[in-house]
Order: sequence, then C-alpha cells, then structure tokens
Amino acid sequence: MSEPKKPSVLFLCVNNSCRSQMAEALLRRHAGDRFEVESAGLEPREIHPLARAAMAEVGLDLSSHRPKNVRDFLGKRHFGYLIILCAEAEAKCPVFPGISFRLDWPFPDPAKAEGSEEERLNAFGQVRDAIEQRILAWLRERDARLLGPD
Repeated sequence: MSEPKKPSVLFLCVNNSCRSQMAEALLRRHAGDRFEVESAGLEPREIHPLARAAMAEVGLDLSSHRPKNVRDFLGKRHFGYLIILCAEAEAKCPVFPGISFRLDWPFPDPAKAEGSEEERLNAFGQVRDAIEQRILAWLRERDARLLGPD
C-alpha cells in the first residue's frame, strides 16, 4: 500500500519578498516534512534583507530561498491549501484551479515600515511572530479536525 500524499501549501503575497518567504520557512520549521511547502508572488522581487535578518534572529536561514512567480505554478501543480498573506494579493489573485482550500491571512507589509534600521527590523520581527502564531494555531486546528473528537 502506498503512503498517502502529503498535503501541499502555497503561500502567496504580492512580491514573495517578505511575508510569504517567512511563512514558508516557519511552516517547514513547525510541520517538518508533513507538508510540501512553496511560496510565490504576483510580482516577485528579491527577498528583502530585513526579512532575512528577522528570520536569522530565530535561527532560520533564507539564503537558499528565491522569489518565485505564481504563474510558474498555475496549471502545473495542485495545492491543497492556498494561503494569501496580504489584501492586495487577495484582490489580484488569479483563478487557481485545483485548490482545495483558500485561506486569507492578511498581515501588514513590513517593507513599508519607516524609521531607523532597528525600528524597521522590529516591524519585520513583529510580522514574523504574528505569522508564526497564525501557523501554529492553524496546525492545531487542522490536527484537531483530522483527529476528531476523543
């Protein structure tokens, strides 16, 4: 008998430079190999240096991560979960065939933070922590649904 296929998750934001990259790394950390995880953007840009720094603060290295365009996945891959991390991407999201669940988790764009380098890094850290808490809550909810009542 073959192993059941792992559920797949695509995190989507506009640029795939901050929030979706952080979410991809955080889900990998907390779920291990339970999911296939990707991230993409509608208009990909290089990963923001402060996103890399904020993730390094919690021991996650984004050096191997690269920005990806959502069009690279359209019609080529089925995702069990499409998780949209910003209102702008939600409004512009293309029709994505084959998605089982679409979740909207809007978070502020830390790249728009103003102030000193330290203040801006703090904004990235706050968004990172909020994404992490949302991922942990989602994993608990999902596990509870799959396990059912005792």
